[in-house]
Amino acid sequence: MERKASCTCGQLNIIVTGEPTYVIACSCLKCQKRSGSVLGVSSYFDDSLIVEKKGNFSSFEIASESGSITNRSFCPNCGSTVYWKSSAMEQMTGIPVGAFGDPEFPEPMMAAWNQSRHPWVTFPEHWPSSNTQDFSKQN
Repeated sequence: MERKASCTCGQLNIIVTGEPTYVIACSCLKCQKRSGSVLGVSSYFDDSLIVEKKGNFSSFEIASESGSITNRSFCPNCGSTVYWKSSAMEQMTGIPVGAFGDPEFPEPMMAAWNQSRHPWVTFPEHWPSSNTQDFSKQN
């Protein structure tokens, strides 16, 4: 199965095949700012599943709360982030789930950075949950 994620204006896109390795609901402050919402829902695909990247992009490098470096690729026309690479997951590409525009996209598998989660946001009990991104210390 191929999936296409794109920016709001459609100029920048990425096509992947197969299923994401991870889908994560993240409440860190960086994801909140990136998404303009109270959390970001991100998918992570192994780099071998990338079929094509197309369009012009600008990039922005930022350190995450864990200290990893993320390089975000976004559309210079509409500003939408379409994909990123992180030093924390070097063999994977992150793509915001909303960029797929697919209500049938797989649900998140876990919730990260709950220490900065808005108190009125709740997640299903079957999702592993962490106050950071260390799931060996779930809460």
